[in-house]
Amino acid sequence: MRTRKRTKLVHEGKYVAEVDVDLIETDEGWSPYLSLEDAYKLDDVRDALRRGDVEAASRLARIFKLTPVTESIPPEDKSLQSDPH
Repeated sequence: MRTRKRTKLVHEGKYVAEVDVDLIETDEGWSPYLSLEDAYKLDDVRDALRRGDVEAASRLARIFKLTPVTESIPPEDKSLQSDPH
């Protein structure tokens, strides 16, 4: 059995968390997989972000707040559209 360090991303609302986990590799069919502890850690981070508890999530992961790169484009004003007929 071997383990590899990986970073999993958890996206919830306007936040993204980087969670460090170990992937477990074996010669069996369900490989690679997470330990139960790491699976619970991912769930705990997601639950904390859903509640808006960034402080609790930040104890388990690195938290980032998402910011839109572009603003949404408002729908075109119907009065400015020309009638093709």
